[in-house]
Amino acid sequence: MALIGIMDSGSGGLSVFREIRKVLPQERYVYFADNAHCPYGSKTTDYIQDRLRRITNYFLWRGASVMVLACNTATAAAIEMLRREYPIPFVGMEPAVKPAALGTRTGVIGILATAGTLKGSKYLTTKGRFEGNVRIEEHVGQGFVELVEKGELTGLHAEDVVRKSLVPLLDEGADRIVLGCTHYPFLLDTLRKVAADSGHADVEFIDPAPAVARRLAGILEENGIPLTDGYPGTELLSSGPRDNLIMLACGRDSSLCP
Repeated sequence: MALIGIMDSGSGGLSVFREIRKVLPQERYVYFADNAHCPYGSKTTDYIQDRLRRITNYFLWRGASVMVLACNTATAAAIEMLRREYPIPFVGMEPAVKPAALGTRTGVIGILATAGTLKGSKYLTTKGRFEGNVRIEEHVGQGFVELVEKGELTGLHAEDVVRKSLVPLLDEGADRIVLGCTHYPFLLDTLRKVAADSGHADVEFIDPAPAVARRLAGILEENGIPLTDGYPGTELLSSGPRDNLIMLACGRDSSLCP
């Protein structure tokens, strides 16, 4: 039976996990938040790859059949290395440039992501396929990860932090904003409020998590990985404090509670 390992630099990957649970509700999961080393966005590639090797080795020891990198920065820095060095399938994140480009009315889309993701070859390749047809504006979600890790999802301070990164994209005419970090969907209420307060209530925020969940289901089928035999479950682990991890998992979606 399958054990699915899911990792993120912190709690943000829970936004992906909740979509995975909708598609595959009966599986066994271990979610690992590397919050003692969060955020990854400012770390070097070598540092992130070392962390991913350690986490992957742990998942293999636990018997994982497949691993999800529910972290855009980790995907950009390490997924190709992991696929070369380890025998199990890996599912990663990619900013949803395509649906944003196909859906824009203004011809301008915005990408909110970490610095590591915006420099990654996977994102740059995807960007290159579409930037001839639409204008792509980018901005690092400065302070977004820290807000989520502290559980500060709404309020005046959260709005101020979000405004500094979001409004420049709106001012450029972006009507589709890609959330290029798995932490960012937890700030959707604040993102929408700031957009509305700035006169852009009709902007659409695009989360790639549902597509990742569908891809994981396809990977299980393609690789003949058996589903569980009636003993689903979830473990939430972290390299640092677990309080916010449990709060986000149980407060936002009780189905993710261990």
